[in-house]
Amino acid sequence: MAFTFAAFCYMLSLVLCAALIFFAIWHIIAFDELKTDFKSPIDQCNPAHARERLRNIERICFLLRKLVLPEYSIHSLFCIMFLCAQEWLTLGLNIPLLFYHFWRYFHCPADSTELAYDPPAVMNADTLIYCQREAWCKLAFYLLSFFYYLYWLVSLLMLRPDPSPTETFLYGHI
Repeated sequence: MAFTFAAFCYMLSLVLCAALIFFAIWHIIAFDELKTDFKSPIDQCNPAHARERLRNIERICFLLRKLVLPEYSIHSLFCIMFLCAQEWLTLGLNIPLLFYHFWRYFHCPADSTELAYDPPAVMNADTLIYCQREAWCKLAFYLLSFFYYLYWLVSLLMLRPDPSPTETFLYGHI
C-alpha cells in the first residue's frame, strides 16, 4: 500500500466533493422552488401572499449567495492540491470549471458586494432557467468527479511502491 501526497489529495477531494454535490443539489431544489413561486398565479392576486412570496424569494437568494464563495474556494483548493501533487490529467479536467468560477466571481455586479443571485434578477425567467441549468451541469460534473477521485484513490492505494536497491539486493526481484 502506497500512501502518497497524491492519494491524500484524492482522499480530501473525495470528501469535499461530497459537500459540493450537496451544494449543487441544494441549488437545484432552491431554483425549483423559485420556479414554482414564479409560476403561481393564485398568489399574484392576493397582496399578502405576494409579500410572503417576495420574502421567500429573498430568503432563498440570501442562502444561495452564502454557498457561492465556499463552493468556489473548495474547487480552487482542489486545483491547487492537484497542481502540487502533479496530477496533470485531474488538474486539466478541473481547470475549465475553475475558469468559469473565476469568470462568475469577477463579473458580478460592480455596485453590489454580493456575488450573485439578486432576487429581481433571478426571478427573470431566462436567468432562472440559466441558473437551473448551471446547477444541473455542476451536479453532473461533481458526481463524475466524485467517482473519478474514488477510482484514482483506490488505484493509488493499491500500487506497490518500487523496491529500493537494498531490498532488490537482499531479496532479489520481488
